[in-house]
Amino acid sequence: MASAVSDKAISAIKQMVVDGQLMPGDRLPTEKELAETIGVSRNSLREAVKALSVIRVLDVRQGDGTYVTALEPEQLLESLSFVLDLHQDSSHLEILELRRLMEPIAVEQAAPHLTDEDFARLDEMLAQLNADSGIEALVASDIAFHRLINHRCPNAYLSTLLDSLASSTSRARVWRGLTDSEAVERTLAEHSRILEALRAGRADLARAYATSHVAGVESWLIRQGMPEDAAAEGTDPATGA
Repeated sequence: MASAVSDKAISAIKQMVVDGQLMPGDRLPTEKELAETIGVSRNSLREAVKALSVIRVLDVRQGDGTYVTALEPEQLLESLSFVLDLHQDSSHLEILELRRLMEPIAVEQAAPHLTDEDFARLDEMLAQLNADSGIEALVASDIAFHRLINHRCPNAYLSTLLDSLASSTSRARVWRGLTDSEAVERTLAEHSRILEALRAGRADLARAYATSHVAGVESWLIRQGMPEDAAAEGTDPATGA
């Protein structure tokens, strides 16, 4: 019963935000006033506020009151990143599938928004890698390369989702790098194709190359498999430590 009442309070506050009664940055009415307005006890309201603060809809400031957050995508999707981290050791293929479906769209949408400065930074990332680059450098460069492009996608929710997915598949990329002697050369070649298509204004080609790039990691993982100890939290695939 208590949970149902708290759910009622959560729904009521959500509706107030949706209807524009509460805007980003607004301070909520006092606990007493809001509880009376919604028709719940103050204890139930506190539980609702606590739940909404966990998912970054509300910000409870000690001694100052409770406020609606800015409701930015990176705030609202923060809990998703937490959930993905918890499932890293069992969901690599599922997460890579999501990347394969969504990242090419972000690349295509980012194409007209990339600047000369962006292209210079992307060129620099590729120039810093070579056949002797370590796996950590490769993975860091891979994540940075995709993040820069994805952040030029005008869909903030899509780019934020992809940020979460990228960090959650980093161990799979490390494992591939440690067991595939051609990982650096292959990654450089695939990144170069994506970059040149973007530079040429061929968003359609960039999308196709991005699909192939992520699908390559996905298909490799299916063929090779990834040992549980390599995927586990805090485990270095090279040493098992």
